[in-house]
Amino acid sequence: MKHGGDPAFLHWAKRLQAMAQTGLTYAQDPYDIARYNEMIEIAAEMIAHGAGPGGGIDAERVRAVFAHETGHATPKLDVRAAAFRRGAGGPEVLLVREKSDGRWTLPGGWADPGETPSQAAAREAMEESGYAVRITRVLAVWDKRAHPHPPDIRYVYKICFEAEATHTDGSGGDGKETDGVGFFARDAIPDLSLPRILPGQLQALFDLHEAGPSAPALFD
Repeated sequence: MKHGGDPAFLHWAKRLQAMAQTGLTYAQDPYDIARYNEMIEIAAEMIAHGAGPGGGIDAERVRAVFAHETGHATPKLDVRAAAFRRGAGGPEVLLVREKSDGRWTLPGGWADPGETPSQAAAREAMEESGYAVRITRVLAVWDKRAHPHPPDIRYVYKICFEAEATHTDGSGGDGKETDGVGFFARDAIPDLSLPRILPGQLQALFDLHEAGPSAPALFD
């Protein structure tokens, strides 16, 4: 049984962790605080056990992620810039290659406090590709859990912006997280980093770009 893109055990564990995190935000009684911390420990063990041997997720790694999540539980915000240019055979989109898995994705990442979502997407594009981009509109707002991405232990919303690549500094990005950059036509997309973008999602962004500014954004 799956809930969106999550297997059932992960769905239940994430809900348990979110309830405990929110509970810790408001709890005053030491017994309640102890119980909420125990709930978080149970959620970490559920995820590690459910992943199974060789699943690449151990309880310590999950605890480390959960330790950074404080306050009232809300989804993380992943912003992506779909920067297009006109190629010889039609539109081409800017992609970067992730060092972590050697696969390609739209430049982007977590939005930082103090930035608007579009500012965060433009910053990520410059850092990862070396291209300055001009954000023009929202193309999609997706709940990662509702799409067949590999399971994630966090709740994540993804905002994909349409953008124009205005110029490059020639650096190819800062090299911290990516090691390749290029523009690709829709029929020549390389292997994608599936935790970040799915082939069907990228094709939908091409469709919206070609449909023009009157096309409504996708959501959920």
